[in-house]
Amino acid sequence: MTDISKPIVFREHLQLSSLGVRPASISFQTVTLQSDHFICVREKVNEKNQVVIIDLDDVSNILRRPITADSAIMHPSKKILALKVRGKVKSYVNNEDVVFWKWVSETTIGMVTDTVVFHWTISDQTSPPQKVCDRHPTLSGAQIINYRVTPDEKWLVLIGIAGNTTNPSAFKVKGAMQLYDRERGYSQSIEGHAASFAEIKLDGRQNVTKLFTYAVRTATGAKLRVTEIDHTAPNPPFVDKEVDIYFPPEATNEFPVAMQVSKKHGIIFLVTKYGFIHLYDLESGACVYMNRISGETIFVTAEHEASNGIIGVNKKGKVLSVNVDEQTIIPYILTTLRNTELAFNLASRTNLPGVDDLYVKQYQQLFSSGQYSDAAKIVVNSPRGILRTAQVIESFKQAPAPPGGLSPFLQLFGILLEKGELNHFESLELARSVLQQSRKQLLEKWLKENKLTCSEELGDIVRLHDIPLALDVYLTAKVPNKVIACFAETGQIDKIVPYSKKVGYSPDYVSLLRRVMRTNPDKGAEFAAQLVSDDAGPLVDVERVVDIFVSQNMIQPATSFLLDALRENKPEQGPLQTRLLEMNLVHAPDVADAILGNEMFTHYDRPRIANLCEKAGLLQRASICASRPIFE
Repeated sequence: MTDISKPIVFREHLQLSSLGVRPASISFQTVTLQSDHFICVREKVNEKNQVVIIDLDDVSNILRRPITADSAIMHPSKKILALKVRGKVKSYVNNEDVVFWKWVSETTIGMVTDTVVFHWTISDQTSPPQKVCDRHPTLSGAQIINYRVTPDEKWLVLIGIAGNTTNPSAFKVKGAMQLYDRERGYSQSIEGHAASFAEIKLDGRQNVTKLFTYAVRTATGAKLRVTEIDHTAPNPPFVDKEVDIYFPPEATNEFPVAMQVSKKHGIIFLVTKYGFIHLYDLESGACVYMNRISGETIFVTAEHEASNGIIGVNKKGKVLSVNVDEQTIIPYILTTLRNTELAFNLASRTNLPGVDDLYVKQYQQLFSSGQYSDAAKIVVNSPRGILRTAQVIESFKQAPAPPGGLSPFLQLFGILLEKGELNHFESLELARSVLQQSRKQLLEKWLKENKLTCSEELGDIVRLHDIPLALDVYLTAKVPNKVIACFAETGQIDKIVPYSKKVGYSPDYVSLLRRVMRTNPDKGAEFAAQLVSDDAGPLVDVERVVDIFVSQNMIQPATSFLLDALRENKPEQGPLQTRLLEMNLVHAPDVADAILGNEMFTHYDRPRIANLCEKAGLLQRASICASRPIFE
């Protein structure tokens, strides 16, 4: 039975000292952690400096290099080591000491001096670091402990700590942050110890909501705040959240030291100096869980992408990680926190299990009481789409429409379309409905917006009304046989062979050619020529192609086809040369006469052709064919 007493998974990955790292080398000044891939340690052994690189995916393969540097940071995902020596960063000589630096993206290093913040793009090592902004005066004298940027690098936050000189008896360590908006060139000074940027897709919002969250402890208390940046219409504004952070009364020097936000779950992981972990819901600010995970300060952290959590190193050299337990967090919120609203919202937003029965029960109550709009919202937000089934759709179809109002069916689909992409069943039902109402343009719009799940069944429904539109559906759904059929029906013959090769599909070209011949002889002749002249060799047997022409009594197209196919006059083509001349001596003697007169072919059955020439009244041709040797 699942243990729901805690909503997290805690792991101890390794101990640095067990890998040969000296305890004296485990500190904020000597250990760097840029991601969950590498730990980099600078240490001195026997008066010799070295850099130790630990690959967290392969801890048995430790690299030790004899390097002297003031700082060393590994690329977040690649085996690229950046080294800083006094006054020089890699190949760039800096006039000011770099007091803190960090990879802020796959290609950019952020560097902080006593007065300025720089960004250096390593993809262009000929260009020097570019100044981003001046450090805010409130950070003067502070120890910089972190620097973070948004993925688009429009917003930056510089985080520092310093002794509380104004009132050290109340609280010893003061946090100072500089939030910088690059587009407006504006800096804001904020009192805070830890911060992070985050993005979240909230219900009822068309666009992603971009947020800034930070934690602070002062003499009067500790707070976590979540606020919106870069608001975009038509999203309603995000309502700022501010909640208290609990610290035990005896923990007078306790304060936040690090923060990571799970992209998948929208959960804030807050780490404190005394080794506590706090979890908060990003959307509501509600505290989900807190507990102690380390007896020592965790002095460096990074996102643990593998588990959508946080990873860090404490002063004893333990590498620890914490992530959400997807099986227990919702039951924990329901039973321990007794916060049904938070459980519903988190389960809906992240597709987590734990409230399925409650969703079903609430839906049934609302639907049976005729509250169809509210019931539809429950359906749309149900975790993992547990209520988005064919049976539920059928129930909404059968529900009575209020006088002068939208039917429950249309109410449901209106909310579903706002939410995002419809599933398989929903897409089929909506397509049937709008096509029955001759509103094909709506279907075209939703397909362009990627609102529908394309499938063979959806293509079949659309094909009865619009073949080109069905072709788009089949292409997206990867149904090659019907893609090719639509190409044939719409006359896009030239696309059939390239598409078949691209997707690795081998159609029955003979049957396909026969079908095209029946509906569009001209395109059929074009297609036949394409099939036999493919660069990789003929895709169909020429004899069978001729059979198809003849079965349709298409002598002239067959003649044109064979004249092109047999133009090299190869000995093995003798039977086809004979057949070509036979067809025309029976149906078009003048054409046969012209072919023979041009002496294009020399491998046909001369006695037979001489006999047919005589019957067709071409006595001179008959004489010539009979008099010449069979092989020249």
